Amino acid sequence: MRVLSGIQPSGSLHLGNFFGMMNKMIAHQEQQDLFCFIANYHAMTSLADGKQLATGTLEAAANFIALGMDPEKSTFWVQSDVPEVQELTWILSNFTPMGLLERCHSYKDKVAQGIKPNHGLFAYPVLMTADILLFQSDLVPVGKDQKQHLEVARDIAIKFNNEYGEIFTVPEAEIDEDVATVPGLDGRKMSKSYGNTIDLFLGEKALRKQIMRIVTDPTPVEEAKNPDTCNIFQIYRLFLDGDGVASLRRRYLTPGLRYGDVKQELFETVRDFFAPYAAKRDALLADPDTVRKQLKQGAEKARAVAAKTLHKVRKKTGLVY
Repeated sequence: MRVLSGIQPSGSLHLGNFFGMMNKMIAHQEQQDLFCFIANYHAMTSLADGKQLATGTLEAAANFIALGMDPEKSTFWVQSDVPEVQELTWILSNFTPMGLLERCHSYKDKVAQGIKPNHGLFAYPVLMTADILLFQSDLVPVGKDQKQHLEVARDIAIKFNNEYGEIFTVPEAEIDEDVATVPGLDGRKMSKSYGNTIDLFLGEKALRKQIMRIVTDPTPVEEAKNPDTCNIFQIYRLFLDGDGVASLRRRYLTPGLRYGDVKQELFETVRDFFAPYAAKRDALLADPDTVRKQLKQGAEKARAVAAKTLHKVRKKTGLVY
């Protein structure tokens, strides 16, 4: 089974990135045919600074490899190194009803957040569809906020197949309900656009400052706390096994728990968990040519697959004459 997903190189990584997508993707490489890419074309919808995009792309790749992505076990590349995706995007655009894109809530949400509307932002789901269909992906791990875009991909694949035959694999979504939406410091989805993230590779002082900003309710120390409505609990549980979560829940339900104490524990847990990954990341960034070489090899593997799909599409649509 082929599994595909990507991540934008748009700034520092946070817990939402790691638990919402990256950790699951890295786990897939042990048992599945994993295709994973750095989505720098997608990042252009909200990032115009070329130097920042280039730096962010290299850093995102180093982050992924440091966290466990193995280019020998997977196909790992940068989106723009596989130009076939842009040709397929144009072809699929001609099978994408305007109403389908107009119903996508992600575009409306981003515009509401202050991102300047443009065609790239509006047509984002078509490029995402091309990413998925080009590699005949069976399974696509997505967060709840991307579920609608996966449904768009399915609709376009079915429409194209109905016209030309079984060209594309119709993908399925994989959503882990436990961690599909990681809460941020304020309880909303953890997102850089909300300014509510806990970043992965911060120094101790900055990390502790972020975690101490987690919003809590005014329940007095001498009263029991509700773990199901507590932002600290919802984040902390991501690092715990079943017994650990049960133990933390009991502490919440027992009067006397101090939110400040739990925040300190969470800080120490996050710091210690990511410390070895941070060291590997620093070593990779000190040797960027090695990272570039791995990405080039990944792009070559990805293009070999992409070329086969695109040849079928070009032949069926009359672009081969």
